Amino acid sequence: MRKLGDTDVFNKTVVLRVDLNVPVKDGKVLDDTRILAITSTIEHLKKQKSKIVLISHFGRPESGIFEAKFSLLPVAKRIGEIFNTTVPLFKSLQDVNFDNDISLIENIRFLSGEVENDADLSRQLSNLADVYVFDAFGTSHRSHASTFGAINSSETSCAGLLLEEETNALIKAMNSEETPTLSIVGGAKVSSKLEVIKSLLNISNEVLTGGGITNTFLKASGNNIGISLYEDSMIDHAADLLATNKILLPEEVVVSKSIDSSELRVCGIDAVQDDEMILDQILNPKAFEKISKAKKIIWNGPVGVFEQELFSKGTQQLAEAIASSNAYSLAGGGETLLAIKMFIDKSNISYCSTGGGAFLEFMEGKELPSLSALGFKF
Repeated sequence: MRKLGDTDVFNKTVVLRVDLNVPVKDGKVLDDTRILAITSTIEHLKKQKSKIVLISHFGRPESGIFEAKFSLLPVAKRIGEIFNTTVPLFKSLQDVNFDNDISLIENIRFLSGEVENDADLSRQLSNLADVYVFDAFGTSHRSHASTFGAINSSETSCAGLLLEEETNALIKAMNSEETPTLSIVGGAKVSSKLEVIKSLLNISNEVLTGGGITNTFLKASGNNIGISLYEDSMIDHAADLLATNKILLPEEVVVSKSIDSSELRVCGIDAVQDDEMILDQILNPKAFEKISKAKKIIWNGPVGVFEQELFSKGTQQLAEAIASSNAYSLAGGGETLLAIKMFIDKSNISYCSTGGGAFLEFMEGKELPSLSALGFKF
């Protein structure tokens, strides 16, 4: 993969495609984790006396139409605060200049042709600067103009420092032969994580499941799950995966009559009533032992409805156990990172990926368009 450290950017103009799709409320950035993640790349470019124009998407606006709620203005202000500078926000590509050290183009998805990977838009983006640097791992699974077309159209393009760090961490997690390896896959649907689970089973001694995924496995193993969320169409697939004897299911779960109820009870997986739903799961001694003895842990997804305090214990237990483990730990996905922020110190996880869908697709072994355009070999 072509890397920033091997690319001449001294005194050059640089377009830096990043992922600034951060939570914003009332004009304020609520979580600047993704902004802070690109500071090493920006600092490197500044030391090389490069002038930087940033590109990012924000939300899912209708193509070609400006909507104030999808404006990157609050993000431009936050970047300015972090780097103690003024960050101009260009409303169009025609407005772009390199008068400031750091500038930002308004939400790239306002432009017609971005999502469609339009060839003309790709060329316009690539022609803005001397070098096109891609540092948005979270969007690397999208074949858009700014994430794929512009990389291919640019005379000089390379991966930023964050993208290099991301791929190194994922390669280490997927390719190292450290054992035992434990993977944790939570979430609502087996269908959306089926290929990930299959891939992780190939490199893991066991896979611990959570959320609706666990419910489907419990149903496939013959347990009554009451009115819990599950996928009937995935029962046979779940049964096949259970036959590997590598799926680690809970022994106890937290159930309630509804997700809004203030009443709950803890019961064995064989004692769920017909009018109850599983909303959390309790880590059993076997799971704690697996985590403590693991040399490598890959974590994607919570094990319960952790945003609600009543059903957060399982995810909190899991986060704390991983944090206290001596294993190399890789975590990815928005809900996973939120759980880490809620329950533990992020520094106790070896690497937290900024990618959601890209993280999962990399884990599945899929080719990611942006990485391929940069010369990455899958």
